[in-house]
Order: sequence, then C-alpha cells, then structure tokens
Amino acid sequence: MNMFPNYFVIHCLFCSRNLAAPVKTTQSSNTSLETYSTLQKESCHRLDFLVERQKQLCMLSDKMVQVLQTGAQQAVEECQYQFRNSRWNCSTVENSTDIFGGVLKFKSRESAFVHALSAASLAHAVARACSRGELNECSCDARVRKRTPRHWQWGGCSEDIRYGEKFSRDFVDAKEDKESEEGIMNLHNNEAGRRAVRGRMQRVCKCHGMSGSCSVRVCWRRLPPLRAVADALSTRYEGASHVKVVERKKGKNIRKLRPIHPDMKKPNKTDLVYLEESPDYCEPNEELGILGTRSRTCNRTSAGLDGCRLLCCGRGYQTRVRDHEEKCRCRFVWCCRVHCEICRSKRDHHVCN
Repeated sequence: MNMFPNYFVIHCLFCSRNLAAPVKTTQSSNTSLETYSTLQKESCHRLDFLVERQKQLCMLSDKMVQVLQTGAQQAVEECQYQFRNSRWNCSTVENSTDIFGGVLKFKSRESAFVHALSAASLAHAVARACSRGELNECSCDARVRKRTPRHWQWGGCSEDIRYGEKFSRDFVDAKEDKESEEGIMNLHNNEAGRRAVRGRMQRVCKCHGMSGSCSVRVCWRRLPPLRAVADALSTRYEGASHVKVVERKKGKNIRKLRPIHPDMKKPNKTDLVYLEESPDYCEPNEELGILGTRSRTCNRTSAGLDGCRLLCCGRGYQTRVRDHEEKCRCRFVWCCRVHCEICRSKRDHHVCN
C-alpha cells in the first residue's frame, strides 16, 4: 500500500518542517531574491516523497512551500476540532511515517474525511495566497467581472477559488493510482472536499455614495471560513456512503463507485465515500497508532459521542474532583479597563476507564 496517500500534504509538509525549511547558508541577511529562489527550489527537490509533478508545482513560486504548510497545518487543526469528541480524535503520531499512524491505511470514513479536508484546505490556502499577492501565477479572480449584474457591480478583489481548485487537483491528486480501488475512492473524496469550498463562496458588498447613500454597490467573492467547510464535511462524514468498485464494460473497462447495497442511494459528487468499515478505536493499537479512549475526558450528561457511555466503550468511568478557576464579578473601571476577580470552585471531572 502507498505509504504516502493524499494526506501526504499534511504529513510531509506540516510535521516534517525540517524538510521544508530553507537550506542553511552562511550568507548575510541581505540574501538576494535570486539566491532565496534557488534555496527554495533546492528545498522542493529535497522532498523525496513528492513525485516529479509535485516538485514542479512546489517550485512555481518562492512562497509555495509556506502556502503548502499553511494548508496542511489548517487541515490538521480542523480535523482535530471536528473529531475532538469522537473515539478517534484525529490524534497525530510522532516518529512515524504516517502522521495519523496506520489509521488511514483503512479505506474508512475517517480516511474519506481527511482526504476531503486536506484537498479543501490546500485549495483554500492557495486561493487566499493568490488574493494576497503571495504567488506569482495568480492574483484576484478577474473572470467574475465579465458577468453583468443589474443592481450592483463587481469590484474589489474576488478570491480565485478556481485557481485554488486547479492547483489542489493537480498537486493532491498526482500520486493517486486512478485504476486502484483506493485511488478511485480518494479522488472522489478529494473532489468532494474542493466542491465544499466552492459551494460556500460568499458574495460580500460595500456601498458607495454621498451622505451614506448606496448609489453604487460594489461586490466581490470571498472564501468561506475553513471552519464552515470542515463543518460541512463533518456532516458529510456522518452520512458517508459505503461503496464498492464495479467495472462497466462499454467498449473499454470503466471502474465506478456504486453503493454496497443496491437499495442505497448512489453518492453524488459532494458526498464522501468509503470502502471499508472503521477499526475499533476503543482500545490502543500501537501498530495502527490508535491511542484508545482510556483516560479521555467524557461528558456524563451527554447522550452523544462525547458521552461517557459511548466514549468509554462500556468500560465505565471515574469521577475526579478538580480545582477550577475562572474570571468573575467583572466591572468596568473608568477609564478604560475591565477589572475581574478570580473565582475558585471544585468541579467533577469524568475520565474513561
């Protein structure tokens, strides 16, 4: 199995920061742009886990490595936020060839989510870098101005999600085997992640005119918060489709994803899909990098995934009393600060056995 599936963006560029760092040099601080560009290209070439096409894309701009790192870091942070109350909480594993241990070797719904999120995060990071002028190949999206709305006009800097999608598709999809079952699944989920960004692009407007009037309304397109994209993908994760790969012979063999059961709905291009059931995340599994749920904090009153019954996998839990501090009795002091006291209390803390 490929040791670096599409979430390599996260593993290789976020966790292995030393690989993406510029080569050390004895040159003075006034290093020329030409020299920096050379160092950056050497940095891209040193990323041995990238295929040649990915190295070419990495070298497109002096700041591309930093943009890739930003997308990777945001993807990890959002994954851990979305799964913070789940048995598998998107925990990372140090000193491993895979950032999430062996969890994503399963073609599971967790793998589907991570692939979709990493592809979405990269598209988001690249589009934002374009609008900020950080990349050489793109800037604002001028194509939207070709449209002619009635009661307002295009202006400002529309963030170019089309370029972000194109780069993500070219970069993230490059390593996938388009003929394998895993590759077909991953490519589908990558595209679902990118569509989650595009489908939530926002139109924002600003009024111009004398005395606060809105005689001229100027609008532009803005990226959604990545949290909103991750929230949407989390919902898709909950309703992910269990599928299988079937061959259709129409002149040539075409492999397609179809529901595991014929009475199930065929997934569309925004749905997440998975081929295998998830492993048991209740008990530690060192080989897979699964930490288990022992010593995890649970919510005794919740019937959800964070509740003690589900999170503790039926093993029960212990209640411990902890000291708690918080600001209280805050008041405004003229001028101009807020003064608060520190209130201390004891609270029950529930931990899985």
